[in-house]
Amino acid sequence: MVTNPDSTFHAARLRPIAQLALPIVGGMASQNVLNLVDTAMVGTLGDAALAAVGAGGFVNFASVAMLMGLSSGVQAMVARRKGAGNTQDMAVILNGAMLVAVLFAIPWSAILIHFMPDIFALLNPDATVVQEGSNYLQLRLIGVTAVGINFSFRGYWNGINRSAIYMRTLIIMHASNILLNWLLIFGKLGFPEMGTAGAGLASAISTYIGVANYLYLGRRHAGEYGFLKRLPRMATIKTLLRLSLPFGTQQTLFAAGHTLLFWILGQVGTRETAAAAVLIPIMLIAILPGLALGMSAATLVGQALGRKDPEDAKRWAWDVVKISLIALGILGLPMLLVPNFFLSFFLHNPETMAIARVPLMAFACWILFDAIGLVLMHAHLGAGDAKTSMKVTIGCQWIFFLPLAYLIGPVLGFGILGVWIVQGIYRGVQTLFFVWLWRKGDWQAIKV
Repeated sequence: MVTNPDSTFHAARLRPIAQLALPIVGGMASQNVLNLVDTAMVGTLGDAALAAVGAGGFVNFASVAMLMGLSSGVQAMVARRKGAGNTQDMAVILNGAMLVAVLFAIPWSAILIHFMPDIFALLNPDATVVQEGSNYLQLRLIGVTAVGINFSFRGYWNGINRSAIYMRTLIIMHASNILLNWLLIFGKLGFPEMGTAGAGLASAISTYIGVANYLYLGRRHAGEYGFLKRLPRMATIKTLLRLSLPFGTQQTLFAAGHTLLFWILGQVGTRETAAAAVLIPIMLIAILPGLALGMSAATLVGQALGRKDPEDAKRWAWDVVKISLIALGILGLPMLLVPNFFLSFFLHNPETMAIARVPLMAFACWILFDAIGLVLMHAHLGAGDAKTSMKVTIGCQWIFFLPLAYLIGPVLGFGILGVWIVQGIYRGVQTLFFVWLWRKGDWQAIKV
């Protein structure tokens, strides 16, 4: 129903998909395992701290989401040039992305840090949650500049088929973060006991550790392609911004939507917010293969278009969809069958666990829709069609999901379960849009 009838999957096409996707899965798994470790550590401090870090994580996501667009912009441009055999200036695009990240992030993070207590007070009526969340975010936001640089590198490594470098750097970052969490949250080995603020500071420091590693690897592996040797022409920077801004806007509004979702659940109760703070990281772990395979599809589509072979680009997307369906289906089944097993690692209050149990099972039922939608969304990004991706995701989330979530949750009283069922419907509708648009094929004419 969702695959291309003209596309036959061959085993030979599995290898390049796996070579790109597996390192990305490994790196992103370490990132989400870190989020789960954060959640487990902070969960010992109580529901208020857990709700604060859960909501704070999405405020942080919204704060850096515009910079995430640099990853897709760099990846699309670099993959297209690699496919065309034009490799001599590939890293010059990365230089331009890092400059954009620094110029934007420094003033932006300063503004956010100053106003964060006021911003967080709008999200949750619980004064304890507001205090804990503000302390956490004001320190975590120190790392916004480093996050922008790291996303620029991610797009470059993925675009040149060197995603293993991205994976190894993320593992270093997240191992550092886990150690720093242990030291700073609980005050181990003579360090101050900072609680949720310690978790924020640990995350900020780890992002700069990642930048240091990326700069070293960039000099080593990208020097021949112009890394840190010259800046791109203004026309190249304009193209980078044209490709990056729609996806950055999409991610910003997606993160803002999840922040608003935490506000909606905050109107229901602190336990519901704490349950969501656990449900969402578990869900992010489950969709990792879809995200990683989507990034692989973006590279393969971009390189095929660089070779001026749009039919091969179309086949790559459908081949990746097939693998993604299998991968996410396998991961979703255990959550449907034994949800308490996953929740018990993070939730210590039986009432909060009872609230989270059925929504997790509901997510396991609609994860396959995400498998298809995530791949085709990234395939559009790889083709340089970031505007289409932005319109679909923003429209489905803000026009359909969030108003219904507010109506179903706090207004009609169906709580977190009603919200999660509406979320599954919204993700399914979004996927159907991406299937239709990919078949339509307007993305084939876009110049990068």
